[in-house]
Amino acid sequence: MTEALVASRTPYVVAVVAGQRYAWCACGRSASQPFCDGSHRGSGLGPTEFVAARSEWLWFCGCKRSAQGPLCDGTHRRLP
Repeated sequence: MTEALVASRTPYVVAVVAGQRYAWCACGRSASQPFCDGSHRGSGLGPTEFVAARSEWLWFCGCKRSAQGPLCDGTHRRLP
Protein backbone atom coordinates (compact mmCIF):
# COMPACT_ATOMS: atom_id res chain seq x y z
CA MET A 1 0.00 0.00 0.00
CA THR A 2 1.21 3.51 -0.83
CA GLU A 3 1.51 6.16 1.87
CA ALA A 4 -0.82 9.13 1.53
CA LEU A 5 0.66 12.42 0.33
CA VAL A 6 0.41 15.47 2.58
CA ALA A 7 -2.04 17.68 0.70
CA SER A 8 -1.91 20.51 3.25
CA ARG A 9 -0.22 21.18 6.57
CA THR A 10 -3.43 22.79 7.80
CA PRO A 11 -7.02 21.51 7.86
CA TYR A 12 -9.69 22.42 5.32
CA VAL A 13 -12.65 24.26 6.84
CA VAL A 14 -15.88 23.12 5.17
CA ALA A 15 -19.56 23.93 5.73
CA VAL A 16 -21.27 20.52 5.62
CA VAL A 17 -24.99 19.89 5.19
CA ALA A 18 -26.92 17.49 7.43
CA GLY A 19 -27.46 14.11 5.77
CA GLN A 20 -25.08 14.89 2.89
CA ARG A 21 -22.48 12.26 1.95
CA TYR A 22 -18.91 13.37 1.35
CA ALA A 23 -15.99 11.36 -0.04
CA TRP A 24 -12.89 12.59 1.81
CA CYS A 25 -9.64 12.18 -0.09
CA ALA A 26 -7.44 9.83 1.94
CA CYS A 27 -4.57 9.64 -0.56
CA GLY A 28 -3.66 13.35 -0.81
CA ARG A 29 -3.67 13.32 -4.62
CA SER A 30 -7.05 14.95 -5.33
CA ALA A 31 -7.10 18.35 -7.04
CA SER A 32 -10.40 19.09 -5.25
CA GLN A 33 -9.18 18.79 -1.65
CA PRO A 34 -10.35 17.81 0.85
CA PHE A 35 -12.65 15.67 -1.27
CA CYS A 36 -11.98 12.84 -3.71
CA ASP A 37 -11.75 13.40 -7.46
CA GLY A 38 -10.68 9.85 -8.35
CA SER A 39 -6.94 10.61 -8.44
CA HIS A 40 -6.30 7.72 -6.04
CA ARG A 41 -6.75 5.12 -8.78
CA GLY A 42 -3.75 2.82 -8.80
CA SER A 43 -2.42 4.11 -5.47
CA GLY A 44 -3.85 1.36 -3.29
CA LEU A 45 -5.74 4.00 -1.31
CA GLY A 46 -9.35 5.11 -1.59
CA PRO A 47 -11.69 7.78 -0.25
CA THR A 48 -13.34 7.68 3.16
CA GLU A 49 -17.09 8.24 3.22
CA PHE A 50 -18.38 10.82 5.68
CA VAL A 51 -22.06 11.57 6.35
CA ALA A 52 -22.77 14.87 8.10
CA ALA A 53 -24.89 14.41 11.22
CA ARG A 54 -25.91 18.08 11.16
CA SER A 55 -25.23 21.24 9.21
CA GLU A 56 -22.11 22.86 10.63
CA TRP A 57 -18.54 23.94 9.91
CA LEU A 58 -15.99 21.12 10.21
CA TRP A 59 -12.21 20.87 9.87
CA PHE A 60 -11.24 18.10 7.45
CA CYS A 61 -7.72 16.68 7.72
CA GLY A 62 -5.33 18.02 5.08
CA CYS A 63 -2.19 16.13 6.12
CA LYS A 64 -3.92 12.73 5.68
CA ARG A 65 -2.37 11.46 8.94
CA SER A 66 -5.25 12.11 11.36
CA ALA A 67 -6.29 9.18 13.55
CA GLN A 68 -9.72 10.86 13.46
CA GLY A 69 -9.76 10.87 9.62
CA PRO A 70 -11.50 12.41 7.87
CA LEU A 71 -11.63 15.09 10.56
CA CYS A 72 -8.54 16.91 11.81
CA ASP A 73 -7.08 15.83 15.16
CA GLY A 74 -4.07 18.17 15.12
CA THR A 75 -1.59 15.61 13.80
CA HIS A 76 -0.35 18.18 11.25
CA ARG A 77 1.32 20.09 14.11
CA ARG A 78 3.66 17.12 14.69
CA LEU A 79 4.78 16.60 11.07
CA PRO A 80 8.50 16.98 10.39
